[in-house]
Amino acid sequence: MAERNKFINILMLLVMLLLSGTVGYMLLLDIPVIDALYMTVITVTTVGFGEVGVMTNEAKLFTIFIIFTSVGIIGYTLTTLTSLFMEGKIKSVWRRKRMDNAIENLNNHYIVCGAGETGQSVISEFVASNTKFVVIDRNEDKVKDLIEKEVLAILGDATSEQTLEKAKVNKAKGLICSLNNDANNVYTVLTARQMNDKLYIISRAVDKNSPEKLIKAGANNTISPYEIEGKRMASIALRPTILSFLDVITHAGDVVLDLEDVMICDNSNMIGKPLKDLKIPEKTGLIVIAIQKQGQDEIFFNPSSNEIIQLHDTLIVLGKKDQVNKLRELACDIGDRT
Repeated sequence: MAERNKFINILMLLVMLLLSGTVGYMLLLDIPVIDALYMTVITVTTVGFGEVGVMTNEAKLFTIFIIFTSVGIIGYTLTTLTSLFMEGKIKSVWRRKRMDNAIENLNNHYIVCGAGETGQSVISEFVASNTKFVVIDRNEDKVKDLIEKEVLAILGDATSEQTLEKAKVNKAKGLICSLNNDANNVYTVLTARQMNDKLYIISRAVDKNSPEKLIKAGANNTISPYEIEGKRMASIALRPTILSFLDVITHAGDVVLDLEDVMICDNSNMIGKPLKDLKIPEKTGLIVIAIQKQGQDEIFFNPSSNEIIQLHDTLIVLGKKDQVNKLRELACDIGDRT
Protein backbone atom coordinates (compact mmCIF):
# COMPACT_ATOMS: atom_id res chain seq x y z
CA MET A 1 0.00 0.00 0.00
CA ALA A 2 2.85 2.41 0.82
CA GLU A 3 4.52 1.68 -2.53
CA ARG A 4 1.24 2.30 -4.34
CA ASN A 5 0.85 5.67 -2.58
CA LYS A 6 4.35 6.68 -3.64
CA PHE A 7 3.58 5.90 -7.28
CA ILE A 8 0.32 7.89 -7.05
CA ASN A 9 2.18 10.87 -5.54
CA ILE A 10 4.76 10.81 -8.33
CA LEU A 11 2.06 10.68 -11.00
CA MET A 12 0.16 13.55 -9.38
CA LEU A 13 3.30 15.73 -9.23
CA LEU A 14 4.06 15.13 -12.91
CA VAL A 15 0.47 15.88 -13.94
CA MET A 16 0.42 19.06 -11.82
CA LEU A 17 3.72 20.16 -13.39
CA LEU A 18 2.39 19.71 -16.92
CA LEU A 19 -0.94 21.40 -16.10
CA SER A 20 0.65 24.39 -14.35
CA GLY A 21 3.21 24.81 -17.14
CA THR A 22 0.56 24.61 -19.86
CA VAL A 23 -1.75 27.12 -18.16
CA GLY A 24 1.17 29.44 -17.37
CA TYR A 25 2.41 29.56 -20.96
CA MET A 26 -1.12 30.02 -22.31
CA LEU A 27 -1.54 33.11 -20.15
CA LEU A 28 1.99 34.53 -20.49
CA LEU A 29 2.52 33.92 -24.22
CA ASP A 30 -1.13 34.03 -25.35
CA ILE A 31 -0.77 30.78 -27.29
CA PRO A 32 -3.10 27.77 -27.89
CA VAL A 33 -3.19 24.88 -25.44
CA ILE A 34 -1.20 22.52 -27.74
CA ASP A 35 1.60 25.08 -28.12
CA ALA A 36 1.57 25.71 -24.37
CA LEU A 37 1.80 21.97 -23.64
CA TYR A 38 4.63 21.73 -26.20
CA MET A 39 6.51 24.55 -24.47
CA THR A 40 6.05 22.85 -21.09
CA VAL A 41 7.32 19.49 -22.35
CA ILE A 42 10.44 20.88 -24.07
CA THR A 43 11.17 22.94 -20.97
CA VAL A 44 10.76 20.03 -18.57
CA THR A 45 12.78 17.68 -20.78
CA THR A 46 15.36 20.39 -21.66
CA VAL A 47 15.58 19.18 -25.27
CA GLY A 48 16.40 22.69 -26.49
CA PHE A 49 13.88 23.20 -29.32
CA GLY A 50 12.83 26.76 -30.21
CA GLU A 51 10.06 28.64 -28.43
CA VAL A 52 6.67 28.96 -30.09
CA GLY A 53 6.13 32.53 -28.97
CA VAL A 54 7.92 35.73 -28.03
CA MET A 55 9.50 35.17 -24.63
CA THR A 56 8.73 38.06 -22.29
CA ASN A 57 10.60 38.61 -19.05
CA GLU A 58 7.69 37.12 -17.16
CA ALA A 59 7.74 34.06 -19.45
CA LYS A 60 11.49 33.66 -18.97
CA LEU A 61 11.13 33.78 -15.18
CA PHE A 62 8.27 31.29 -15.39
CA THR A 63 10.46 29.02 -17.55
CA ILE A 64 13.23 29.16 -14.95
CA PHE A 65 10.68 28.20 -12.28
CA ILE A 66 9.43 25.29 -14.39
CA ILE A 67 13.01 24.06 -15.02
CA PHE A 68 13.96 24.07 -11.35
CA THR A 69 10.66 22.50 -10.32
CA SER A 70 10.93 19.78 -12.97
CA VAL A 71 14.51 18.99 -11.95
CA GLY A 72 13.33 18.53 -8.36
CA ILE A 73 10.33 16.38 -9.32
CA ILE A 74 12.28 14.22 -11.78
CA GLY A 75 15.07 13.80 -9.23
CA TYR A 76 12.52 12.76 -6.61
CA THR A 77 10.91 10.36 -9.10
CA LEU A 78 14.18 8.69 -10.03
CA THR A 79 15.28 8.43 -6.40
CA THR A 80 11.95 6.98 -5.30
CA LEU A 81 11.75 4.45 -8.15
CA THR A 82 15.35 3.35 -7.57
CA SER A 83 14.70 3.05 -3.84
CA LEU A 84 11.56 0.98 -4.37
CA PHE A 85 13.33 -1.28 -6.84
CA MET A 86 16.36 -1.83 -4.64
CA GLU A 87 14.25 -2.20 -1.52
CA GLY A 88 12.17 -4.88 -3.24
CA LYS A 89 15.30 -6.68 -4.41
CA ILE A 90 16.92 -6.50 -0.99
CA LYS A 91 13.76 -7.73 0.74
CA SER A 92 13.49 -10.59 -1.71
CA VAL A 93 17.12 -11.64 -1.24
CA TRP A 94 16.90 -11.28 2.54
CA ARG A 95 13.67 -13.30 2.71
CA ARG A 96 15.14 -16.04 0.51
CA LYS A 97 18.33 -16.17 2.59
CA ARG A 98 16.38 -16.41 5.83
CA MET A 99 14.19 -19.11 4.28
CA ASP A 100 17.21 -21.14 3.17
CA ASN A 101 18.73 -20.90 6.65
CA ALA A 102 15.46 -22.07 8.23
CA ILE A 103 15.23 -25.03 5.84
CA GLU A 104 18.88 -25.91 6.49
CA ASN A 105 18.14 -26.16 10.24
CA LEU A 106 14.96 -28.23 9.92
CA ASN A 107 14.73 -31.39 12.01
CA ASN A 108 11.86 -33.75 12.90
CA HIS A 109 9.65 -31.89 10.43
CA TYR A 110 7.18 -32.73 7.67
CA ILE A 111 7.63 -32.38 3.92
CA VAL A 112 4.60 -31.51 1.81
CA CYS A 113 5.10 -32.45 -1.84
CA GLY A 114 2.71 -30.46 -4.00
CA ALA A 115 0.90 -27.19 -3.26
CA GLY A 116 -2.30 -27.93 -5.17
CA GLU A 117 -5.75 -27.99 -3.58
CA THR A 118 -4.95 -31.01 -1.40
CA GLY A 119 -1.55 -29.63 -0.49
CA GLN A 120 -3.03 -26.24 0.40
CA SER A 121 -5.42 -27.92 2.86
CA VAL A 122 -2.48 -29.70 4.50
CA ILE A 123 -0.53 -26.45 4.63
CA SER A 124 -3.44 -24.63 6.30
CA GLU A 125 -3.72 -27.33 8.97
CA PHE A 126 0.03 -27.33 9.62
CA VAL A 127 0.14 -23.54 9.90
CA ALA A 128 -2.83 -23.55 12.31
CA SER A 129 -1.14 -26.16 14.52
CA ASN A 130 2.34 -24.52 14.40
CA THR A 131 3.81 -27.66 12.84
CA LYS A 132 7.30 -27.52 11.36
CA PHE A 133 7.14 -28.26 7.65
CA VAL A 134 8.51 -27.37 4.23
CA VAL A 135 6.68 -27.40 0.89
CA ILE A 136 8.06 -28.58 -2.44
CA ASP A 137 6.40 -27.47 -5.67
CA ARG A 138 7.39 -26.94 -9.30
CA ASN A 139 5.17 -23.88 -9.78
CA GLU A 140 7.20 -20.70 -9.27
CA ASP A 141 4.15 -18.54 -8.54
CA LYS A 142 2.89 -20.92 -5.85
CA VAL A 143 6.30 -21.08 -4.19
CA LYS A 144 6.65 -17.29 -4.31
CA ASP A 145 3.20 -16.88 -2.75
CA LEU A 146 4.06 -19.32 0.06
CA ILE A 147 7.35 -17.54 0.78
CA GLU A 148 5.54 -14.20 0.99
CA LYS A 149 3.26 -15.83 3.59
CA GLU A 150 6.36 -16.88 5.59
CA VAL A 151 5.87 -20.57 4.71
CA LEU A 152 9.06 -22.53 4.05
CA ALA A 153 8.99 -23.56 0.39
CA ILE A 154 11.35 -24.98 -2.21
CA LEU A 155 11.01 -24.56 -5.96
CA GLY A 156 11.81 -27.96 -7.42
CA ASP A 157 10.73 -31.45 -8.43
CA ALA A 158 9.67 -33.62 -5.49
CA THR A 159 10.70 -36.76 -7.40
CA SER A 160 14.30 -35.53 -7.44
CA GLU A 161 16.77 -36.73 -4.80
CA GLN A 162 18.48 -33.33 -4.85
CA THR A 163 15.22 -31.54 -4.03
CA LEU A 164 14.39 -33.98 -1.24
CA GLU A 165 17.90 -33.57 0.14
CA LYS A 166 17.40 -29.81 0.20
CA ALA A 167 14.17 -30.39 2.15
CA LYS A 168 16.22 -32.40 4.69
CA VAL A 169 14.33 -35.66 4.07
CA ASN A 170 16.97 -37.54 6.08
CA LYS A 171 15.97 -35.54 9.18
CA ALA A 172 12.22 -35.39 8.47
CA LYS A 173 9.55 -36.97 10.60
CA GLY A 174 7.01 -37.47 7.83
CA LEU A 175 6.23 -36.78 4.20
CA ILE A 176 2.88 -35.99 2.62
CA CYS A 177 2.76 -36.60 -1.11
CA SER A 178 -0.08 -34.70 -2.78
CA LEU A 179 1.09 -34.46 -6.39
CA ASN A 180 -1.48 -34.37 -9.18
CA ASN A 181 -0.78 -37.79 -10.70
CA ASP A 182 -0.09 -41.22 -9.27
CA ALA A 183 3.07 -41.83 -11.30
CA ASN A 184 4.80 -38.86 -9.66
CA ASN A 185 3.42 -39.84 -6.26
CA VAL A 186 4.77 -43.40 -6.59
CA TYR A 187 8.20 -42.16 -7.72
CA THR A 188 8.38 -39.59 -4.93
CA VAL A 189 7.38 -42.15 -2.29
CA LEU A 190 9.94 -44.64 -3.64
CA THR A 191 12.72 -42.05 -3.67
CA ALA A 192 11.88 -40.71 -0.19
CA ARG A 193 11.68 -44.21 1.29
CA GLN A 194 15.13 -45.09 -0.07
CA MET A 195 16.54 -41.91 1.45
CA ASN A 196 14.91 -42.34 4.88
CA ASP A 197 13.60 -45.76 5.91
CA LYS A 198 12.11 -44.34 9.14
CA LEU A 199 10.03 -41.68 7.38
CA TYR A 200 6.25 -41.85 7.87
CA ILE A 201 4.81 -41.35 4.39
CA ILE A 202 1.22 -40.52 3.48
CA SER A 203 0.36 -40.28 -0.19
CA ARG A 204 -2.59 -39.10 -2.21
CA ALA A 205 -4.03 -41.80 -4.48
CA VAL A 206 -5.88 -40.55 -7.53
CA ASP A 207 -6.71 -43.86 -9.21
CA LYS A 208 -8.53 -46.60 -7.31
CA ASN A 209 -5.75 -49.10 -8.14
CA SER A 210 -2.96 -46.83 -6.92
CA PRO A 211 -3.01 -47.45 -3.13
CA GLU A 212 -1.47 -50.90 -3.53
CA LYS A 213 1.32 -49.54 -5.74
CA LEU A 214 2.00 -46.70 -3.30
CA ILE A 215 2.17 -49.07 -0.34
CA LYS A 216 4.63 -51.28 -2.24
CA ALA A 217 6.69 -48.19 -3.08
CA GLY A 218 6.99 -47.42 0.63
CA ALA A 219 3.96 -45.38 1.70
CA ASN A 220 2.67 -46.06 5.22
CA ASN A 221 -0.79 -44.86 4.33
CA THR A 222 -2.75 -43.64 1.32
CA ILE A 223 -5.67 -41.28 1.00
CA SER A 224 -8.12 -41.11 -1.88
CA PRO A 225 -9.81 -37.67 -1.84
CA TYR A 226 -12.60 -38.82 -4.14
CA GLU A 227 -13.34 -41.89 -2.01
CA ILE A 228 -13.38 -39.82 1.17
CA GLU A 229 -15.70 -37.24 -0.41
CA GLY A 230 -18.04 -39.98 -1.63
CA LYS A 231 -18.18 -41.73 1.74
CA ARG A 232 -18.81 -38.47 3.58
CA MET A 233 -21.59 -37.46 1.20
CA ALA A 234 -23.20 -40.89 1.65
CA SER A 235 -22.79 -40.66 5.44
CA ILE A 236 -24.41 -37.23 5.52
CA ALA A 237 -27.33 -38.60 3.52
CA LEU A 238 -27.71 -41.79 5.58
CA ARG A 239 -26.66 -40.59 9.05
CA PRO A 240 -27.03 -36.81 9.16
CA THR A 241 -27.46 -36.63 12.94
CA ILE A 242 -24.19 -38.47 13.65
CA LEU A 243 -22.24 -36.38 11.16
CA SER A 244 -23.69 -33.19 12.64
CA PHE A 245 -22.65 -34.36 16.09
CA LEU A 246 -19.08 -35.05 14.96
CA ASP A 247 -18.88 -31.64 13.33
CA VAL A 248 -20.11 -30.00 16.52
CA ILE A 249 -17.66 -31.72 18.89
CA THR A 250 -14.69 -31.01 16.65
CA HIS A 251 -15.64 -27.43 15.77
CA ALA A 252 -17.74 -26.19 18.68
CA GLY A 253 -17.99 -22.50 17.88
CA ASP A 254 -14.63 -20.83 18.48
CA VAL A 255 -13.40 -23.85 20.46
CA VAL A 256 -11.69 -26.51 18.37
CA LEU A 257 -11.43 -30.01 19.82
CA ASP A 258 -8.88 -32.34 18.27
CA LEU A 259 -8.17 -36.03 18.40
CA GLU A 260 -4.58 -36.40 19.60
CA ASP A 261 -2.30 -39.31 20.46
CA VAL A 262 -0.20 -39.24 23.63
CA MET A 263 2.48 -41.87 24.28
CA ILE A 264 3.35 -43.03 27.78
CA CYS A 265 7.10 -42.48 28.09
CA ASP A 266 9.84 -43.31 30.56
CA ASN A 267 9.58 -41.83 34.08
CA SER A 268 5.82 -41.28 33.81
CA ASN A 269 3.89 -41.88 37.04
CA MET A 270 1.05 -43.23 34.92
CA ILE A 271 2.85 -46.52 34.22
CA GLY A 272 1.32 -49.56 35.92
CA LYS A 273 -1.87 -47.79 37.01
CA PRO A 274 -5.47 -48.43 35.84
CA LEU A 275 -7.34 -45.69 34.01
CA LYS A 276 -9.78 -45.23 36.89
CA ASP A 277 -6.93 -44.24 39.23
CA LEU A 278 -5.37 -41.85 36.77
CA LYS A 279 -8.54 -39.72 36.58
CA ILE A 280 -7.54 -38.22 33.25
CA PRO A 281 -10.90 -36.45 32.62
CA GLU A 282 -10.79 -34.82 36.06
CA LYS A 283 -7.13 -33.75 35.83
CA THR A 284 -7.05 -32.62 32.21
CA GLY A 285 -10.62 -32.37 30.91
CA LEU A 286 -9.83 -34.87 28.15
CA ILE A 287 -11.93 -37.81 26.99
CA VAL A 288 -9.99 -41.04 26.44
CA ILE A 289 -11.37 -42.46 23.20
CA ALA A 290 -9.05 -45.43 22.67
CA ILE A 291 -5.75 -47.08 23.59
CA GLN A 292 -3.15 -48.69 21.36
CA LYS A 293 -0.93 -51.09 23.25
CA GLN A 294 2.78 -51.20 22.50
CA GLY A 295 3.66 -53.43 19.54
CA GLN A 296 0.03 -53.96 18.52
CA ASP A 297 -1.70 -52.61 15.45
CA GLU A 298 -5.17 -53.02 16.95
CA ILE A 299 -6.74 -50.02 18.65
CA PHE A 300 -9.04 -50.63 21.62
CA PHE A 301 -11.92 -48.17 21.64
CA ASN A 302 -13.78 -47.15 24.79
CA PRO A 303 -11.23 -48.81 27.09
CA SER A 304 -12.25 -50.21 30.44
CA SER A 305 -11.58 -48.15 33.55
CA ASN A 306 -9.58 -51.16 34.82
CA GLU A 307 -7.21 -51.06 31.84
CA ILE A 308 -3.61 -50.96 33.10
CA ILE A 309 -1.44 -48.34 31.41
CA GLN A 310 1.97 -49.61 30.35
CA LEU A 311 5.14 -48.03 29.00
CA HIS A 312 4.82 -46.91 25.35
CA ASP A 313 1.04 -47.33 25.31
CA THR A 314 -0.61 -44.66 23.19
CA LEU A 315 -3.74 -42.90 24.44
CA ILE A 316 -6.08 -41.41 21.83
CA VAL A 317 -7.89 -38.49 23.43
CA LEU A 318 -10.35 -35.76 22.49
CA GLY A 319 -9.94 -32.23 23.79
CA LYS A 320 -8.31 -28.84 23.43
CA LYS A 321 -4.61 -28.28 22.81
CA ASP A 322 -3.83 -27.00 26.31
CA GLN A 323 -5.61 -30.02 27.80
CA VAL A 324 -3.55 -32.37 25.62
CA ASN A 325 -0.37 -30.61 26.73
CA LYS A 326 -1.29 -31.30 30.37
CA LEU A 327 -1.60 -35.02 29.60
CA ARG A 328 1.69 -34.98 27.70
CA GLU A 329 3.39 -33.65 30.85
CA LEU A 330 1.84 -36.45 32.93
CA ALA A 331 2.89 -39.01 30.31
CA CYS A 332 6.38 -37.44 30.02
CA ASP A 333 5.66 -37.21 26.29
CA ILE A 334 7.53 -33.93 26.03
CA GLY A 335 9.52 -34.57 22.86
CA ASP A 336 9.18 -32.44 19.70
CA ARG A 337 5.70 -33.32 18.49
CA THR A 338 5.84 -30.92 15.54
